[in-house]
Amino acid sequence: MTDLKYKIGAFNSGNRTVPVTFTSGDISHERTVNAVLKDDGSYDRTGTKARVEEVARGVAHKIGLGVITVPPLEPEMPTPVENPTEAS
Repeated sequence: MTDLKYKIGAFNSGNRTVPVTFTSGDISHERTVNAVLKDDGSYDRTGTKARVEEVARGVAHKIGLGVITVPPLEPEMPTPVENPTEAS
């Protein structure tokens, strides 16, 4: 299993999720995770952390399989060169 760390962001009450950033070496994977709510509808921080740990196991497995990787660098766009045959 990979050495996976995660950081849980602020609870979004509108969609009942938390943003989570998972990191392993050079790989950084961001996604939202459904939050756990208490019986009264309030945010359950402990339950959500347990849920994120479940998701982390799946993310670690996908990293180990190579499904989640470091995204390739985007190629640099060449600088446009004026066409010397165009009239001004």
